[in-house]
Amino acid sequence: MSKKTKILVTGGTGYIGSHTVVELQEKGYDVVIIDNLSNSGIGVLDRIEKITGIRPEFECFDLTDAGKVENFFSRHSDIKALIHFAASKAVGESVDLPLLYYQNNLSSMLNLLQAIRKYNIPNFVFSSSCTVYGEPDKLPVTEASPVKPATSPYGNTKQIGEEILRDAAKAHSELQLISLRYFNPIGAHDSALIGELPNGVPLNLVPFITQTAIGIREKLLVFGNDYSTPDGSCIRDYIHVVDLAKAHVIAIERLINKQNKHNMETFNLGTGKGVSVLEAIESFEKVSGQKLNYEIVSRRPGDVEQVYADTRFANDELGWKAQLSIDDAMLSAWRWEQSLKK
Repeated sequence: MSKKTKILVTGGTGYIGSHTVVELQEKGYDVVIIDNLSNSGIGVLDRIEKITGIRPEFECFDLTDAGKVENFFSRHSDIKALIHFAASKAVGESVDLPLLYYQNNLSSMLNLLQAIRKYNIPNFVFSSSCTVYGEPDKLPVTEASPVKPATSPYGNTKQIGEEILRDAAKAHSELQLISLRYFNPIGAHDSALIGELPNGVPLNLVPFITQTAIGIREKLLVFGNDYSTPDGSCIRDYIHVVDLAKAHVIAIERLINKQNKHNMETFNLGTGKGVSVLEAIESFEKVSGQKLNYEIVSRRPGDVEQVYADTRFANDELGWKAQLSIDDAMLSAWRWEQSLKK
């Protein structure tokens, strides 16, 4: 792959974005990042450079500013494709601040789509979510499973984002679009130089586990043990963030090499295996040697009982399959947490 092939990664200093930048650089792509640093730090660029030996080009601005987006693309018309991660993503916050979420997540996408049409950059990969499936009628979830009414403004922005892409694909045949519906990304890079670093109290399970184990949090709350699952706790499909990042590289190559079958495609990215909250805790305790202080409390409103992916379409069409286990992910997340104290 020629190093002249330039890929834009929006939100590239964030959790999934930074891991994807590493995988792109390691495949020989030239990466430019746009991020407003609202949920990440500039130091991530140093860490990416330590891993790959290459410092990605970086511009700090907000994608809701159409003028700045236009100016960026006027200077970077050699971009061949983009991956759009940049979005506000806290479910609870979106319920309290719905207008902020709609403004940030949707206007940024519209600005990007307008710009790539103007500058003839057809290839667009969208960071979507399994939240579009809600509480599924049938498991595992396939790409044909019904999209349920969103349970939060955040989830709704992912649904509306996909609707915008579908309508754009119908109207503008030159656009080549892939939407990747993630299940539950966890873990960190093997180097322990990049990983998940939430602002404030973590909303996701694994950073709460690692912060509890290292002493930042007093205890982990497990929300419910009376679900209709084997051990009573919720079941999710936990995918290692490095496997997820690699899938983005494959999606980009599918578009650049014109291997896509339609100009709007959707893929589930997961492991295809459900893991309960209590099984995840057990995995962490096994690989880390740490006994976790946790308490089972009542169910949390809005939690889906169980959801996991049918990944056969992504496996067959993309030639991609998750390789890393829940134990691999937990060990890498623990090493990342420990590295933060050094």
